[in-house]
Amino acid sequence: MKTAYKSIHAVLLGLGLGTTASHATNGDMFIGIGPVSRSMGGTGVAMPQDAISAVFSNPAAMCLSPMCAQPQADFALTAFMPEPSTTIRTAGMSFSAESDESVYYVPALGVSFPIDDGGRWRFGFSAYGVSGLGVDYRGTAIDNNAFYPGPDGNGDGAPDFFMPLAAGVYTDLAIAKIAPSVAYAVNPDLSVGLSVHMDRATLDLGAGRKNDLGYGLQLGAVWKPVKDVSVGLTYITPQSTKFGNVYDFDGNGTGDSLELEIPQQVALGVAWTGLDDRLMIEVDGRYLNWAGAAGYDEFDWEDQWVLGLGVQYALVPRKVFLRAGYNVGNNPVNAHHGWDGMTPVTVQGKTMPRYYYESFRTVGFPAVETHHMTLGLGWAIREDLILNVGWMHAFETGISGSGTFGPGNDVAFSSELYEDSIDIGLTWRY
Repeated sequence: MKTAYKSIHAVLLGLGLGTTASHATNGDMFIGIGPVSRSMGGTGVAMPQDAISAVFSNPAAMCLSPMCAQPQADFALTAFMPEPSTTIRTAGMSFSAESDESVYYVPALGVSFPIDDGGRWRFGFSAYGVSGLGVDYRGTAIDNNAFYPGPDGNGDGAPDFFMPLAAGVYTDLAIAKIAPSVAYAVNPDLSVGLSVHMDRATLDLGAGRKNDLGYGLQLGAVWKPVKDVSVGLTYITPQSTKFGNVYDFDGNGTGDSLELEIPQQVALGVAWTGLDDRLMIEVDGRYLNWAGAAGYDEFDWEDQWVLGLGVQYALVPRKVFLRAGYNVGNNPVNAHHGWDGMTPVTVQGKTMPRYYYESFRTVGFPAVETHHMTLGLGWAIREDLILNVGWMHAFETGISGSGTFGPGNDVAFSSELYEDSIDIGLTWRY
């Protein structure tokens, strides 16, 4: 098992995926992978346009999509630019900060090719960053480790200790995935597929980066009921990772572990092509079971429903493609008000004051984005080489919480987040 762990770890690091931190936008999951899917609102369950999004969205689509005619390889890079900020009002004062500005580079690659003479079996492999979240308020107004005075237990007129203004000042979660996949065309109108997911997750909550591996499966099917319509269905199993010695939740001076689970997901997509195949429209719906995922359930995330709409139009047939999309989902992080910050809360067997629990989930993990607008362009440089670019904007969304921390001390937390990303990729059909 240790040898397998090291092998997977080496592959992910070699691809530049093992240490990449980022924000993401359906909870802490990307709306899509690669410039084609993301520029079409994260769609691709019924009719992905490249190998990366086929393996990510629905492995069965490798046998019933534009890539089926020949082997294909895709290479992509995303520049992700999140802008989180936060405000804490307590003790009659207000403290505001913007997270350290960074551009996160997230690579991805995918291949797909037939593995039998009849072309009914197809193998695919993809590696990509799929999930991430984080803030960095170190050195700002809210990074104060000695703000609240503790009790005077020995009667010397001085507090025995001081408590920080906030928890969650620095958080960094990133998950990279490799996914070998296989698809089988049952007949010309029906395909099924399977992916094996191997995840390398890293988490840093200020005590250093911790790593773990997770595993899972993805099942999929694509059916063409009529010539111009494709229907796709896919299911992803929950995938658990656990990080040891990552954060001192109970404040006893010893680092505690935290389990975080990629939630189980179900997605359904319908795609239509028309105007002599120059126009394609796809609508995807996705369900993410955050309320049943370890870690997220204890920080009171609710299940999320996501709707994606994507349009592609061949401005010049088989040469120039215009793309646009929209992605919308409910905010999975529930807002809490009226809490008593002195009340203890248990997180995976460790007790922490409610005040720091609320700070951690509101300030440290503001996974609140709901609306995303996307645009993209594809250019066939040659018949076998396509350049794709895309842009995504996630509109500013916020979350707040309020309560008390000690007698007569009203407290309010609020965080806001907006995001932009730029994608570039090459598709090579060989």
